[in-house]
Amino acid sequence: TMKIAYILEQFHLHGGAEKTTCIKANWFAKKGFDVTIISNNQNTKKNIYSLEKSIKFIDLGINYKTGTSYLHPKHLILVPKHIIKLHKALTKIKPDVVILLSLQFDYYFLPFITKSKIIREFHSSRYLYNINRNKNNSFFKKFKYKLHDFIEKKYTYNVILTPEEKKHYNSQNTIIIPNGINNTAKQTAKLINKTVISAGRIAPVKGLDKLINTWYIVAKKHSDWKLEIYGGGNKKDIEKLQEQINKLNLQKQVCLCGQTDDLNSKMLEASIYVMSSKTECFPMVLLEAQSIGLPIVSFDCPYGPRNIITNNQDGILVEDQNNDKLANAIMQLIENKNTRIEMGKIAKKNILKLQEQEVMNMWLKLFKKNK
Repeated sequence: TMKIAYILEQFHLHGGAEKTTCIKANWFAKKGFDVTIISNNQNTKKNIYSLEKSIKFIDLGINYKTGTSYLHPKHLILVPKHIIKLHKALTKIKPDVVILLSLQFDYYFLPFITKSKIIREFHSSRYLYNINRNKNNSFFKKFKYKLHDFIEKKYTYNVILTPEEKKHYNSQNTIIIPNGINNTAKQTAKLINKTVISAGRIAPVKGLDKLINTWYIVAKKHSDWKLEIYGGGNKKDIEKLQEQINKLNLQKQVCLCGQTDDLNSKMLEASIYVMSSKTECFPMVLLEAQSIGLPIVSFDCPYGPRNIITNNQDGILVEDQNNDKLANAIMQLIENKNTRIEMGKIAKKNILKLQEQEVMNMWLKLFKKNK
């Protein structure tokens, strides 16, 4: 039996990387593979997504503080413990393949503590990373980027989600495998409620401040429509958004609804999905929206949405970071129920291209590939 180990920071918060790990781990477990998930910041919190009974779960209990730079002295003193514990776990499991999704220190030392095939799976775009890299002149940062390149080449493969991302990688071992979805939702949204939905972690990169400003334009004309934003995040970020909502007097129209364990049913109650991110890779949440038959309106940000949405067929892509155009596209769908329904139907059909089986076969091929 092939042994597979996934390494991620935590498995108790909603997120695209966590969701797709759950889908893949469950698929492999059902096929009889020996699967282990290793986290370093889970503690006693319960898993956010349900895993097959045969999947083993190990938490290393390193407890890095989220929201703090990982080069903070508080974090640096935890690194030796992290190396020892991870090495011990991998020695015991003896996996054939290790897949790393964590953004912690394990990225730097994993290639040196295991003889297994190692795959680094990237779930965020390198677009902004590259802009910063080209702008920076400090010796320390240049060294950090060079170190990144050196370590990246030590991985058997680096898996990215879209073809456009490839230009941001210097290693020759880069493979493209998109996210898949494990089943098209049986139900379909009726698209009759006056609700627009957005979901994801509350963080500046998600551009929710722009979305709220956009809603200010929408609400002038359609004050009976509501915007629901689902997701958890940093307390300060959430408070800042709530202040913005209060300032614009949108308390009745915009709801920061917090985390939900049943996004599907919230999507079923909505009529449009909206995405306002500055950058995205291959957002799982858009696949979920499509599987429910929700038309999507999104900024054409680098690079994810355009790899999922077919403009004017199953959704509308608007000029990146242009609030007026985002508002106009939302209003276009608010005012045209038939367009919504037509786009929703096409969305549900288009999602079949990204069914789990297709995507998982790519992973199997990669596991069996001799480098």
